[in-house]
Order: sequence, then C-alpha cells, then structure tokens
Amino acid sequence: MSRLQIMDTTIRDGQQSLWATRMSIGDMLPILPKMDRVGYWAIEAWGGATFDSCMRFLDENPWDRLRSINAATPNTPLSMLTRGQNLVGYKHYSREIVNRFIKASKRNGVHVFRVFDALNDIRNVVDTAEAVNECGGHFEGAISYTISPVHTLDSYLEYAQQLKELGADSICVKDMAGLMTPYRAERIVKALNAEIGLPVHLHCHYVGGMAPANYLKAAEAGVSIVDTASAPLAFGNSQPAVEMIVAALQESRYDTGLDLDLLFEIAEYWEEVRKRSHYKRGVSSLIHMQVYSHQVPGGMMSNLMSQLEVQNASDRLPEVMKEIPRVRAEVGYPPLVTPMSQIVGTQAVFNVLTGKRWGVVSKEMKDYICGYYGKAPGRIDPEIMKKVAGNSQVLPDDVPPSSLVTTTYDEVAEEVGDLAQSEEDVLMYALFPNEARTFLSKHRASEKVDFLMQEESSNIK
Repeated sequence: MSRLQIMDTTIRDGQQSLWATRMSIGDMLPILPKMDRVGYWAIEAWGGATFDSCMRFLDENPWDRLRSINAATPNTPLSMLTRGQNLVGYKHYSREIVNRFIKASKRNGVHVFRVFDALNDIRNVVDTAEAVNECGGHFEGAISYTISPVHTLDSYLEYAQQLKELGADSICVKDMAGLMTPYRAERIVKALNAEIGLPVHLHCHYVGGMAPANYLKAAEAGVSIVDTASAPLAFGNSQPAVEMIVAALQESRYDTGLDLDLLFEIAEYWEEVRKRSHYKRGVSSLIHMQVYSHQVPGGMMSNLMSQLEVQNASDRLPEVMKEIPRVRAEVGYPPLVTPMSQIVGTQAVFNVLTGKRWGVVSKEMKDYICGYYGKAPGRIDPEIMKKVAGNSQVLPDDVPPSSLVTTTYDEVAEEVGDLAQSEEDVLMYALFPNEARTFLSKHRASEKVDFLMQEESSNIK
C-alpha cells in the first residue's frame, strides 16, 4: 500500500507559523465537520504554543478548546506537539507533572503525541514516552532535523533507534527550519525504513520553497505520512498546501485519494477568515530563501526582528544573521528550534549590540552551557565554557536534567488552592503559573457573578 497519508496542520502549526497563534476556537468550529470528512491521518490540533497563547491572548481555556475540537471531529484522530520534558512550556517539568499532563491530554481528546527534544537528547523524552505508552496513545518520536558537522545520517538513525526502544509507534523527521532538500529527504526516509522499520512521517516548513519537492522524493522513498496545511494558511513559514500535494500525486501510485473539491471548499472558508482578520499570506522572501546558508527558521527570524526593533537597531539584522552560525558552532551546534532558537538568537543580538562578544549572557544560555537543558549535540568551545560557566555547577552527563525537578502535583494543587476546580486547572497552573492565575481568577469571578444572578432571579419568582 503506497498511498500517501496526510496530517493537517492548519489549526496548530499553520496558524502558529503565520498568524502568531491568534486563531480562536470560534474560527475553527464551523469548518471542523468538513475537515473531519477529508480522511486525514490526523488533524494536528493542540500543543506547541497554542496552550499558553489560548490563555494569554485569547482568554480561552486550552482544555475546553481541545474538548470542543474533539467533539467536532469524531472520525479523525487529533494530534498534539509536545516538547518532551518541557511539555508545552519552556522549561523542564517533573516526572509526575509530565505523566499527569499526558494522561489528561489523552483523556480530553489527543490520540497522537508527537514528542521532540530540541537537542535530540533521549533523556528528555523518556517520561513523556512512558506516559503516552501507558495511556494507549500513539507515540510519535520526532527527530529535530538540522545541518551541522555533528548531525549526520548515522546520528539521526541512532536517535531513531533510541526512540524505537522507548516504544515509538512512528518516527517523524521534523524539519522546523526548512533546511531539508529533496535528495536528503529521500536518503533519510530510505535509511529509516531500512534500519528502523517504523512508519516515517515527514514534517517540513515551506520557508525557501523546497518542501513540496521533499515530499515527492520522500513519497518515492516510502514515507508514510506528510504534513500540509489548507492553502490560506500554507507556504512561507508554514507547511506546503494540501491542495498542491494532493494534486501533485493524483494518478501516481502515491495518490492520497483525498477529494480536491472538498479541500477547496475548506480553503475558501479559511480564506474568508484570513481576510476578515487581516492576516498576511505565507510568502517566501529572499531572506527566507537564504535559510539554506544562514539556517535561521522563520519563526526565529520574526523574533529577532522584534528584538532589534525594540532596541531601534533593525538595521543590524545582517550582522546578527552572520553572528548566529558563529554562536551556534561555539555552543555545540544545537538545532535551532524552541527553546534553543531563542537562546542562540538572543546571544547573537547581545554580541552584536554590545560590541563585546559573550560580554552579556542570558540565564538561559548559561543554563544550557551548564547542561541543564540536556546534552549539547557537539563540543562546546572550552573558552566560552570557562567564561560563561565560571565556578557554576556543570551538570555531569550521567545526571538527567529532569531529575533535578521534583515538584509534586500535590504541591502545585496546594499553591493554586480553590482557584483550580479540576486536575486540568492544576496542570495549567503547574505549566504557566502567572497566566493560569490571571485566567482562573477572572473566570472564577465571572462564575460567581453568574451564580449570584441566578440566585437573584430564582428569589424573584
């Protein structure tokens, strides 16, 4: 069976890549029944930055959002992106919090868990993998794909083997920066099929425009699933358009069998939403194309631009772009994906704006260099190590960073107190205490007002 399967990323990665994660549940619900009829392998609906931005910008409860999407898509499994030990946050959480969060996600509607670690450090995936396997979810182990002297086909195969040993059901090659090229895609898919033997799922960002060609070569090499988005939320920093991939494979042995007319009806709906909300289309510019030399992902680029604007230093972008690969090499070539993209990017900005390299160092960069995020893929420059770490405690390789986080669920529940009415509320607070407190306080207050109104009206009778 060589038919290619498709996962739809429109409501998670598409909107996160192009609309700054501002899509509301009200925009999603009307079209979900049609998306449910397409026959997608899964709909990526949750995780990544959607969890905190729900509370932060949209005044929505992320758990309610998940339940609503699940109710509207009875025929299609839902997928979420989780950052291993970081879950959907930006730091390590304890084993117990990870375990409860994954099980709560499954209970509320997630079936496929795509689990990645920014450093491809398997120790940061163990707790999540165990929880997914225990609750009967589909564990998709993801490889953060990048290019560097230490990232070789062999290193990826070795990591994929470690994921398989943790019980992965499929392996995803996650090309978050759009660095993949067609013949590299063919090579890695063939090798994974031959050596690992699990279904291979390819996730490419369009960025410089290679992704559709990557998908064609990957299909020929035996890839099982690829990621696409509806055309109005495709291209640029997002994924390729589903309509384009479906049309490209028609009448081939990889024909997806999906209905183009139905896909265009769905696209028309999203196009209306896009126009109404004044969102730009995904477009590839020259600086996007240059990803093949500077290796900076699109999302990271927009962060850098806003950091520089705040400092009135937008004109220094070319210098920062030159500085990024230099910093990345000095700290052992981490893949530029959350949170490493922010950590490396910020350091490059400091180096350029202060005019003194490594004069100012963020706490996050220091923690990374000391091993608290996991093991660097390559060797960290000894001079930088000495300068940044100084006399600080450097974590030995045999101590997993997650073992230092011992917060228990009960401690968090006690801290949040009556604001939390459910395990989901407590978990929300465990991950994002400030945002959750603000959100829950506001909603508890309005519930009280509603309750008093009902009391009043029942007294009137």
